[in-house]
Amino acid sequence: MGNKLALTGISNNPGRVLVRYISENIDEINHLFPGGIRAVYRASSNVKDFEKLLPEAERCICDLTDVDGLKSAFKDVDTVFHVAGIHWSREVFEAAAFCGVRRIITIHTCGIYSKYKEAGEEYRQIDDYCYKTCKEKGIILTILRPTMIYGNSRDRNVIKFIKMVDKLPIMPVVSGGKYKLQPVHYEDLGKAFYDVLVNENTTANRDFILSGKEPILLRDMFSEMGKNLGKKVRFISCPFWIAYPGAWVVYLLSLTKIDFREKVQRLCEDRAFPHEDAVKAFGYTPMSFQKGIVNEVKEYKGAVQ
Repeated sequence: MGNKLALTGISNNPGRVLVRYISENIDEINHLFPGGIRAVYRASSNVKDFEKLLPEAERCICDLTDVDGLKSAFKDVDTVFHVAGIHWSREVFEAAAFCGVRRIITIHTCGIYSKYKEAGEEYRQIDDYCYKTCKEKGIILTILRPTMIYGNSRDRNVIKFIKMVDKLPIMPVVSGGKYKLQPVHYEDLGKAFYDVLVNENTTANRDFILSGKEPILLRDMFSEMGKNLGKKVRFISCPFWIAYPGAWVVYLLSLTKIDFREKVQRLCEDRAFPHEDAVKAFGYTPMSFQKGIVNEVKEYKGAVQ
């Protein structure tokens, strides 16, 4: 059995924070993993922060779709922390099981809970594969499920909303924008990842939702963005019974190239999830959206000025 820690996803937002916490607590990590740390990443990844913070760590350039490459990457590894995301979990788990990895921590998604998301079924199938693989091989498994991740211009969700609030005179919403979200700041995720890593006794063979401090309505999110941009946000609401058929029309007229159908459906679906289990297991304390959005808007304003 190995004694190394292998990391994927070191260049994404929460992955970078995890690396920072590891570097700040390197004595504890070296005690847990005397064989050291090995980062697994694509050749195109930006790993400057990782190299600066953990210069002694091993580096393995490998595409996460390459199972044979991953088998080499996971040689002599005790724990795999798979931060890169659910889309590569089958390959990561197959390789980890082959190599006799003892523990896997993986970042999956709350998308499995959606009644609309077409990808939800795929996510559930990947989850099932991971559960089955770990059960058969006796691997300790922890699945972490973040909600919508935000915090800087590198996020894929909230930064788009900030741009819309800034540029549009009136914000379009479906059904009044009165559905609940619970976005989570990447800094809170990175810290949570570290806490899970070093608290195996309370996190082994469990799943945890990692959401923001409290639910917030979409329209209130837009209003917070507007407040930090220095503008009052006005709304125009479209009923769902008009918006969804409209998405179908766009889909058909574009010959299936433009597909907003599922996005419109999910605009009317609550996506707020409790995180009490994480609080009890490793002291998870995420920040509010009102606090977390401030620096992201500042970064956006600095980029457009």
